[in-house]
Amino acid sequence: MEITEIRVFLKEGQDKKLKAYTTVTFDNAFVVRNIKVIQGSNGLFIAMPSRKMKSPCPKCGFKNEKGSKFCNHCAFALPVVSVVPVDETGEHSDHRDIAHPITQQFREYLQKKVLGAYKAETEGQGQKTTPHGSASAENL
Repeated sequence: MEITEIRVFLKEGQDKKLKAYTTVTFDNAFVVRNIKVIQGSNGLFIAMPSRKMKSPCPKCGFKNEKGSKFCNHCAFALPVVSVVPVDETGEHSDHRDIAHPITQQFREYLQKKVLGAYKAETEGQGQKTTPHGSASAENL
């Protein structure tokens, strides 16, 4: 599987941890949107698109975001959950990835390409760009 295009959308306010969103196209056939470029304590890394986990209200069954104190449908006081679910990496999380690499090798390949496109976009080098002004993977 080859990355055929990477579009980088820089976030304003460079003092924040979230630096950019990216859209990655694989084999000119499959797109993953909202891969985030984040500044961590050990440097830049990517975070895959995720969604906040939900749990049903014991009274009406409406699915509320984890950590909600009251049901958004019936206003019933929701029970306090002291155990946070564990995700695939063994970390406690209220979010679950929508799409993610299965192997460490592919994760490293994807991160290298996305961070390369991000750096090229922020440095403003004379790389080939898409019509929206974002970096293309062909020049990375």
